[in-house]
Amino acid sequence: MTDDTRDHDRTVIRLPEMGLVVLVGVSGSGKSHFARKHFAPTQVVSSDACRAMVSGDENDQSATADAFDLLHYIVGKRLRRGLLTVVDATNVQSRARQSLLQLAKAHDVLTAAIVLDVPEHVAVERNAARPDRDLPEHVVPRQRRELRRGLRSLGREFRRVRVLTGTEEIDAATIRYDRSWNDRRDLTGPFDVVGDVHGCRAELEDLLSGLGYEIVRDASGRAVDANHPGGRTVLFVGDLVDRGPDSPGVLRLAMGMVASGNALCVSGNHEAKLVRALRGRKVRVAHGLAESLEQLAAEPEEFRADALRFMDGLISHYVLDEGRLVVAHAGLKEDYHGRASGRVRSFALYGDTTGETDEYGLPVRYPWARDYRGKATVVYGHTPVPEPEWVNNTICLDTGVVFGGKLTALRYPERELVSVPAREVWYEPVRPLDAPASAGSVAGGHRESDVLRIEDVMDNSGVETRLMGRVTVREENALAALEVMSRFAVDPRWLVYLPPTMSPAATSALPGYLEHPAEALAAYRDRGVARVVCEEKHMGSRAVAVVCRDEAVAAARFGVDDGTTGALFTRTGRAFFRDPDRTREVLDRVRAAIGAAGLWDELDTGWLVLDCELLPWSAKAMDLIRTQYAATGAAARAALPMASGALARAQARGLDLGGLREHVDRRAANAARFRDAYARYCWPVDGLDGLRLAPFQVLAGDGTAWAAARDHDWHLDIAGRLADADPGGLIRRTGSMVADLADAASEEAVTGWWEGLTASGGEGMVVKPLGPLPEGTKVQPGVKCRGREYLRIIYGPDYTEPEHLDRLRGRSLGRKRSLAMREHALGLEALDRLAAGEPVWRVHQAVFAVLALESEPVDPRL
Repeated sequence: MTDDTRDHDRTVIRLPEMGLVVLVGVSGSGKSHFARKHFAPTQVVSSDACRAMVSGDENDQSATADAFDLLHYIVGKRLRRGLLTVVDATNVQSRARQSLLQLAKAHDVLTAAIVLDVPEHVAVERNAARPDRDLPEHVVPRQRRELRRGLRSLGREFRRVRVLTGTEEIDAATIRYDRSWNDRRDLTGPFDVVGDVHGCRAELEDLLSGLGYEIVRDASGRAVDANHPGGRTVLFVGDLVDRGPDSPGVLRLAMGMVASGNALCVSGNHEAKLVRALRGRKVRVAHGLAESLEQLAAEPEEFRADALRFMDGLISHYVLDEGRLVVAHAGLKEDYHGRASGRVRSFALYGDTTGETDEYGLPVRYPWARDYRGKATVVYGHTPVPEPEWVNNTICLDTGVVFGGKLTALRYPERELVSVPAREVWYEPVRPLDAPASAGSVAGGHRESDVLRIEDVMDNSGVETRLMGRVTVREENALAALEVMSRFAVDPRWLVYLPPTMSPAATSALPGYLEHPAEALAAYRDRGVARVVCEEKHMGSRAVAVVCRDEAVAAARFGVDDGTTGALFTRTGRAFFRDPDRTREVLDRVRAAIGAAGLWDELDTGWLVLDCELLPWSAKAMDLIRTQYAATGAAARAALPMASGALARAQARGLDLGGLREHVDRRAANAARFRDAYARYCWPVDGLDGLRLAPFQVLAGDGTAWAAARDHDWHLDIAGRLADADPGGLIRRTGSMVADLADAASEEAVTGWWEGLTASGGEGMVVKPLGPLPEGTKVQPGVKCRGREYLRIIYGPDYTEPEHLDRLRGRSLGRKRSLAMREHALGLEALDRLAAGEPVWRVHQAVFAVLALESEPVDPRL
């Protein structure tokens, strides 16, 4: 029996933080009382409670089968989520425990049993004192006999067993929790993760020195430790030994670093095999094992013993940095992170093999990284690759140093790769290092692994965002977005962001106005915002520009090697122009302006994503203008003057029209204003002549998402510099004013500016907060305030008539505001993931969700 006696206090029971705890005892032994005393109600799954849930009576023995079906279902769900789960049932029979143990095995968690062994008379007396429990006399004696028989097998069934004998020992017991050995979430780095070393001590020393570590040597000059003045920690991915010239030297250095706290190390399959060989077990002496055994034979016995203890004590994987980093020798799929079982250890050491061998006689490994969708970055080795490459937030660092390749480290969280070349080919590989891996046996490099799956967005858990937590997408909306993305969108490698919708300001109560600056400014002032920036709202079409400095950047960063160096697309992800040459010409001008403004170097990036407005409106919406707006305007301008003339003649004959002629005259004037309103946003375009691009936000570049990192005045300054750097006039400035919301004169100035903009044909303005936002308050990222004449396009020629305006003042903005907040959060999430170098599918997850949300039933006029 594995009674837990590590704590000197016999009253202490040590349990895993994550796992299955089974209470064992006869009816009346006090299991439920023990569970209530030591565990949270949500941690306990009781057979009595499940029986009551399925039948209405916890003593209804006819419901026992259904009750345990429910109990097992709940236990399975909790274990899948990694929650400590306590089962309160008699559990005195081995077959009853086996079903629970199978659940624990299926979810790769540790198990513990706590036995409450009370005298038989105590249990009988307790049951008799309960009026709701009427047990036959034979039940408790039978259960006690089964308990006594089962005690002998408990130690083989459970990882930990604690038997509490008598009521005093049960009452005195306390619970303490042990963190899993692989749980080092408290260590946040920074780290340097080192790939497979395979006995190449000299190259390891070269790499550590290049990373800034100071190597400590013993009296014989041997490296026995290494520390970093910046407090960095090395993480070895295993396979320190075999094949190379100095496995003992690598072990000596790694052991010293681990002992001093300068490193952590997981086991590789070569350490596991070497341990078995050193323990005298029968192993196949191949793949470099003979070299390690020979080299260790020349070492002192004390060193061999220390090395054996070190390698035998290595665990399968580590979970670090609050769960954001996982290190395992052969990688680890998400379901196994932080778990403990033989299956998890086998996967971590050997990967997931198909059972087949390739043309070189090597095992074909299932490409788990292609299907990886976890949040944690997984760093591993095991399968040599010529170059490390990110695949779905995983990376293989085994670059074959022992085969004449190089030794590679990943700096985390910087995600920077550092390598040193092998000094020579120490061991001839079975498969050449640069040979293509067999189908399905890939450590990295498959671009198709970046493809978004529909379940990535339709999952009930939603898309996790930094700003708003989880944002969910309805299935029907996701399907509509899928149609657009799969048939009409640009090359998905460029589709890294879609702009969010924006809500109007609160409806104005001022006579003749539906929207007015007073409400827009008041909305932010009431939320505790001190300053806002008011940006000119260009009447064009929203455009996102992705611009690379050159073809090399496009290929390296976006995987596009067809000669294109960027994209220009609409807010639904479609190419802005059908003619790719026209797109190229626009991007060339933008690229030249970025260079002339010195922004490539200043922002330290080889690519930029810009949020822009492309003018005129007619450049993208001419079909819409012709079929919807021009047709309406032409019909009104043709019919209303004729009606007005007829009414004038009738009035001249003395007919009482009751104001009908004046009403028609107003409608005719409104129709003329309607035509003038949309005509202002239409002008001829020939090539680039007549086109205008107005950038107003620098969204992201290498390593940085500026959308939320910088205030809007910084963005407008950059946009202005781009306009100044474009002598041809394609790039246009975005006018703006800053308003102090505590200064009435400042608000009046902004209102006057808006009135001037809208009177001269401008659409209006967008109001955005400046400076830090109030804590704990949800603030719209921006609200739009559109002019009277522009709104005539949206709501129709006669919307300013009092009866129509009063009706429109009842419009509801709640859904629009919610949609704007959710899409904004998703947009920032996409940019954060893009700047952090996350896999394309992770970026697309947030981008796709923005498009899917656009299918929500919200009034499109808002």
